[in-house]
Amino acid sequence: MKILVLNCGSSSIKYQLINMDTRDVMAEGIAERIGEDLALFTYKSPGFTRKKHEMVIENHEQGLQLILDALVDSSNGVLRDLHEIDAVGHRLVHAGEYYSDAVVVTNHVVEVMQDCVSLAPLHNPANLKGIEAVKAAMPDCPQCGVFDTAYHQSMPPQAYLYPLPLDFYLEHKIRRYGFHGTSHKYVSLKAAEYLHTDLAKLKIISCHLGNGASITAIDGGKSIDTSMGLTPLEGLMMGTRCGDIDPAITIHMQQTLGLSVDEANNILNKKSGMLGLSQISNDMREIEDEILVRKNPKAIQAHDVYCYRIKKYIGSYVAALNGVDVIIFTGGVGERMPILREQVCRNLDAFGIKLNLEENARFTDDIQVLSSPDSKVTVLKIPTNEELMIALETQRLIGKT
Repeated sequence: MKILVLNCGSSSIKYQLINMDTRDVMAEGIAERIGEDLALFTYKSPGFTRKKHEMVIENHEQGLQLILDALVDSSNGVLRDLHEIDAVGHRLVHAGEYYSDAVVVTNHVVEVMQDCVSLAPLHNPANLKGIEAVKAAMPDCPQCGVFDTAYHQSMPPQAYLYPLPLDFYLEHKIRRYGFHGTSHKYVSLKAAEYLHTDLAKLKIISCHLGNGASITAIDGGKSIDTSMGLTPLEGLMMGTRCGDIDPAITIHMQQTLGLSVDEANNILNKKSGMLGLSQISNDMREIEDEILVRKNPKAIQAHDVYCYRIKKYIGSYVAALNGVDVIIFTGGVGERMPILREQVCRNLDAFGIKLNLEENARFTDDIQVLSSPDSKVTVLKIPTNEELMIALETQRLIGKT
């Protein structure tokens, strides 16, 4: 069985074709800068070196067609024809309170996504374009979707309600939704599998740390709280997003500095976080170099804030869970930045968390146990694989093996 996984952004389509019998990636790449003067198309397969081509890609339909053409290309393709694709699985962002599981894409799903555009104005329209593009190119191919918000629908009201007038929730559905659900679900399942323990018996704190970052408290396989909120802006300090701040700061910026709503929003989402505080970069690889090689005080200070905020969330989720069995680091930063993991876990021995510094400094693409033998809490590094999780959910939904 072969499943094409798509992640459609406002100007990009990331893709992977996965052979579900072996779980191998047959081909992958990205069409990016769609709708701009000069777009890029990347294609890679095990027998073909990654190639970037500059071209014009006017819309998502054209971007998808480039992907499909590459997959069946007579020279470098991996399929004889498109009928070998059994299903398409989409990474979808926002479904409000409508869905708590993966879904087969139907007219109702499309209507729900349209209803939730105001909650995800950048992501839902792009996701819808991807669905329409597949429908136009492969009308008989089943499509499934995995929403970022679905996994967090298990949160109780005390975790998802904001202390605002209740009508804001009842009438406008303003509440915590959370994101990165597919990643948090995947790594929690992998943790239970790796530890040979029933997931239902585990209390897990999952730290998905990338340019966007979130932490989720998982009790018995269910999300009971998560750091991102109505939007992905809340929670941790991120690459360019500020995370938690005094909400009156935005009002102050507009009243005192004369900023418009759009200008303030742009600062909070695109000019803050690690980029804003370090005044260097949102790329944690560059920050790491500045810390280790150049001893840059701005980079060190920004990194201190970043780690401190992760540590605070871990502490609060230990309280919410009434203990913790496993802490997971995942995402590009969580998986590849040992100095961050070390600093986050430092002085958490009151919770029984002790890191094996030698193992933490060792680089591998596999799952690692980062905690010391005498640690009461198991600390794991688990590479996330959202594409495989989407493919597995798609396979389950369409009922083929």
